Amino acid sequence: MRQHLRTKIDSPVQHRLTTILRGIVAILIIQATPATWGTPPQAPSGMVYIPGGEFVMGSPGAPPQANEAPAHRVRIDGFFMDETEVTNRQFAEFVKATGFVTEAEKKPDWELMKKQLPEGTPKPPDDVLVPGALVFSPPPVEVPLDDVAGWWQWVPGANWKHPEGPSSHLQGREDHPVVHVCFDDAVAYTKWAGKRLPTEAEWEYAARGGLPSKRFIWGDEHPREIKGGRANIWQGTFPNKNTKLDGFERTAPVKSYPPNKFGLYDMAGNVWEWCSDWYRADAYIGAEKGLQINPKGPDSFWDPTEPLVPKRVTRGGSFLCHITYCESYRPGARRGTAIDTGMSHIGIRCVQNLPK
Repeated sequence: MRQHLRTKIDSPVQHRLTTILRGIVAILIIQATPATWGTPPQAPSGMVYIPGGEFVMGSPGAPPQANEAPAHRVRIDGFFMDETEVTNRQFAEFVKATGFVTEAEKKPDWELMKKQLPEGTPKPPDDVLVPGALVFSPPPVEVPLDDVAGWWQWVPGANWKHPEGPSSHLQGREDHPVVHVCFDDAVAYTKWAGKRLPTEAEWEYAARGGLPSKRFIWGDEHPREIKGGRANIWQGTFPNKNTKLDGFERTAPVKSYPPNKFGLYDMAGNVWEWCSDWYRADAYIGAEKGLQINPKGPDSFWDPTEPLVPKRVTRGGSFLCHITYCESYRPGARRGTAIDTGMSHIGIRCVQNLPK
């Protein structure tokens, strides 16, 4: 009888306790993986939804570059990201609507330039301080890979409308990524579009596409071993001979290669992409001590090779990346780029916060 009464009394209590425990477990699961529950938010046109989550940022083990270590855990909230790099067509719409003039179209400001140079550097002649940009110019023969002056030239009149100089144009390249955009140019475009630049952590998380700890955005197989190619990178002997096995000598139209698991195109190769973070070569030091939540990057810049030059992070590598030189089409690869620099392999990709 006592057992019967205990069963009758305890059953409602046990049922309630079980219900409470199930509710607690459900809450914990939802908190751990918020993006996997419910209906994903509708992404704006031309963007994709990137669900939040955790990943290991950087290159585990012995990284090809010291600035990619140590690997550390990061948690990112969900966001929207452009499925492609900003194209010449899109940037032209921005310029037409606003009258915006890029840095490459302006005369260089010597007073600003000399702050980034060793004290006592003489002022260049006025006929050198003219609007222009750095353009990749392949040498006729092999050159040492420790001197970028062997393949970069300052070209007067080069800018986003004339990527290789005044005689070049965008006809037939409307859907190629815009280039020769410095950091401020990129920020101006994102504000006009109602978006922003990604943080470095957001960029790497999105690039990995749910494939944690893989060497490349598609897995561990090197692009040289994949028939048809997976990214617009340098093929042949860098920097003097591009065999163009992928059909492209410089930039490629967006969506020329398969997207990653999130539906993002060209997260490896084609053009480097600006991030909002200041670049520090030692930015990851100490980050391995705990979980980093939505990191925004350091408060200052530091590149030991150019300590006076303000730099922001660029990610993704470009059509110039080659295994003998940089292999920066890996998702963990990072570099710093001078904020006033427009180059023929640097572009833009935007992100947008989720609606509140």
